Parts: sequence; C-alpha cells; structure tokens
Amino acid sequence: MRYMAKKLVIKVTAGVDAPERCSQAFTVAAVAVASGVEVSVWLTGESAWFALPGRAAEFELPHAAPLPDLLDGILAGGRVTLCTQCAARRDITEQDVLEGVRIAGAQVFVQEIMAEDTQALVY
Repeated sequence: MRYMAKKLVIKVTAGVDAPERCSQAFTVAAVAVASGVEVSVWLTGESAWFALPGRAAEFELPHAAPLPDLLDGILAGGRVTLCTQCAARRDITEQDVLEGVRIAGAQVFVQEIMAEDTQALVY
C-alpha cells in the first residue's frame, strides 16, 4: 500500500529572486488544493512580499500560470501564512496583508509539519 499524505505544507523561500522555484511552489500548492488535498503555504524570505495586495500581479514568468490566479486558488481552499520574522524584517503587519493571510511563527510551522499524515516541501 502506498502512503499518501492528507496534508501538504509548502514553505516558499523564493520570490522574484528565483522565479522558477517560486512558480513551482505556488503551482504545486494550487494543484494540490484543486485535487482536494489540505494545503498550508508558508511565505518566507523573498516570497513574503506576495502576502501584500498587488505584489503577485507584478510577478512574471513566461509559460507559467499567473501567480495571482495560483494564490487566489490557494487562499480559496487552503491556508497561507506569512512568517513572523520575515514580516517584521519587511515592516509588514496584519493590517497590510491580503485577506485570508495570517502571520505566524516557527512554533506553528513545526506543529503543522509534525502533524500525522503531513508531507512538507521547501522551495
């Protein structure tokens, strides 16, 4: 019997600095949500900027799905979390982020990835 995780936690560390890696992370997350998998996406490092309104629309990668569409799909059926320290380093507060995005720290991340039937990916 093949093991299948019921929850997928994806930590996105890349933004415009590594567009292919960034796009892969959001694509995998959006496809998983569309497939009925419970998905939690963590925005860290340069991807932290995508927690702000309009920032995903500035991202472009030829032959890739538009990042705003992927993010909307993830927010509609999954959870998006902005790393507490990453937000603080960028002066991003709860009032600044997109509706549905929460700010949380390492303790919550560890709880999520250690939960039973959870698979974690880092991009």
